[in-house]
Amino acid sequence: MFQKKINTETALLKGLKNGDHACFRQLFNRYSKSLYRFSYSYLKLNETAEDVVQEVFIKIWKRRKDIDTEKSFQSYLFTIALNVVRKHFNKLAESNQLKHDILVSFSDNPKKLDEQEDYENLVLKLESLIEQMPERRRAIFRAKKIEGKSQKEIAEEFNITTKTVEYHISEAMRSLKKEFEKLRSKGLVFFYLFLRG
Repeated sequence: MFQKKINTETALLKGLKNGDHACFRQLFNRYSKSLYRFSYSYLKLNETAEDVVQEVFIKIWKRRKDIDTEKSFQSYLFTIALNVVRKHFNKLAESNQLKHDILVSFSDNPKKLDEQEDYENLVLKLESLIEQMPERRRAIFRAKKIEGKSQKEIAEEFNITTKTVEYHISEAMRSLKKEFEKLRSKGLVFFYLFLRG
């Protein structure tokens, strides 16, 4: 006898809070791909991005009883993912100096450039700027640049044309570039390394 698939996220979260493994699997299947794309957009390594996804869902399972079913689970999930990505980035920085070396070479004062603090501040700046976008533009930008969806997928999801999607992405990128320009060279390097891809 097949178990009836639970469709509503609230029902899935309530099941998860009660330790239902089927609900946990459905949530994993629903979000693991977008979490992978999000992680890969920062880390640029397949295996490490997969590790991030696994670690995020392990944390979700351990903290399942604390989940607020009235709040956005997706936002909660990606907040955890961002913290895990930061941790993995710092580990990678010990063996892979490429991005940091580029930042140093373009920095106005290399001696004052602290790898961990500098990167985290730039990521926090990015998150802050995204939150300041108009609601529709923010959602479209996240779908494209963080979740890795195609313009066609986004157009169908929001019931708009691909031209409208392209416009919102273009405007979002223009405003972000303008803000990162204010941070001088290393801000622009961060912009091109982490956002233009």
